[in-house]
Amino acid sequence: MKKPTIPQNLKGFRDLLPQDKRQRDYILNKARAVAETFGFEPLETPTLEYASLLLGKYGEEADKLVYSFVDRGKREVALRYDQTVPTARILAQYRAQLPKYFRRYQIQNVFRADKPQKGRFREFTQFDIDIFNSQSPLADAEIIACTYFIFKSINYPGLKLKLNDREILFSVLKPFVNSQASVFSLIQTIDKLEKIGPDGVTAELIKKGVSLEAVKMILAQFAKVKPSENLTTIIDYVRAMGVPAEAIEFVPTLARGLDYYTGMIFEIAVPQYLAGSLGGGGRYDNLIEQLSGIRTPAVGIAYGVDRMIEAAKQFNLFKAQTFGTRVMVTVFSSQTLKQSLEAAEFLRNNNISTELYPEMDKLDKQLKYADSKQIPFCLIIGEEEAKAGKVTLKNMKQRTQQTVILAQLNKLLKS
Repeated sequence: MKKPTIPQNLKGFRDLLPQDKRQRDYILNKARAVAETFGFEPLETPTLEYASLLLGKYGEEADKLVYSFVDRGKREVALRYDQTVPTARILAQYRAQLPKYFRRYQIQNVFRADKPQKGRFREFTQFDIDIFNSQSPLADAEIIACTYFIFKSINYPGLKLKLNDREILFSVLKPFVNSQASVFSLIQTIDKLEKIGPDGVTAELIKKGVSLEAVKMILAQFAKVKPSENLTTIIDYVRAMGVPAEAIEFVPTLARGLDYYTGMIFEIAVPQYLAGSLGGGGRYDNLIEQLSGIRTPAVGIAYGVDRMIEAAKQFNLFKAQTFGTRVMVTVFSSQTLKQSLEAAEFLRNNNISTELYPEMDKLDKQLKYADSKQIPFCLIIGEEEAKAGKVTLKNMKQRTQQTVILAQLNKLLKS
């Protein structure tokens, strides 16, 4: 007999099994809670947008990664590449309904036709926070401070906020623009410095028409440049908001590859996590005006949720957390079934996640099942317990148990 073909998911796209989903929810709930304390409000946008909205907003190289196609209505559409451009549409479309200084957080999947590798997927979740209609460095500082406290709440070790100002990049690189490369093209190469090193950057800049002598001048200027006045002010505000100095690092070659950034830019890095930054963003004052003709300055950041989860796994940040079912109620026979159902109801009414074993079976099979799911406690109600009006609570890790009345369970499990 021919073996059935087992269907597989697309490369670069993933299924989230229960433990994976719980870990994701843990990260997102932590981030959401901090964002709410900073006054950010939730927002969602559609998965599909008109292709014309997305294309031409990210730069020539990034445009190649946008999933675009013609739908059955012969419309040119595209999957959401990030959450910034769709939100720019929201700002234009619903301008009269939103507060002047709209601050939003958004948690949705984005899609990129990229080469899958460690820490890089074709569908992944982003968590964005943004503040609109303010050009004040206070808004920039709020975004940076909120970011720090989100990552601090998850306990990533050695957290670094790498900061730069796009004006520094423009001032250094504009004199070297040529017929082969715009200032944005040069910025995209400089952005690779940490990844491919000075030799790689030198080779790429030479291919873009910059002489070897000019490349040496560029790298020398970046080595001695200081933070701009704007960036210094932002850093002062961030420090005043409780972010420690050791978490802030000025990186003059930090570029952020997208063309729409206009001022402060930054990334979140954990030094021992080597797959890349855990998020990045900055000020983008012209993007919404390009879409709507309405001047709307903005600053924000997108967190790479999948990388946040990978890093949290690497540093065992989930180890102390309890996920999933806390108690499994065993079922022996029709004579004790009523007591098992009542016990499950009691536990659930006390907000204790409880699974009822779905069949009548031998106790050892039920305990093995609970072990396989790493359920920490089992509730045993046999004929003796039922007659005495009691239940037996078994600690599956310690292999200990105690028999008590049902009313005592809540206190025991929460102690």
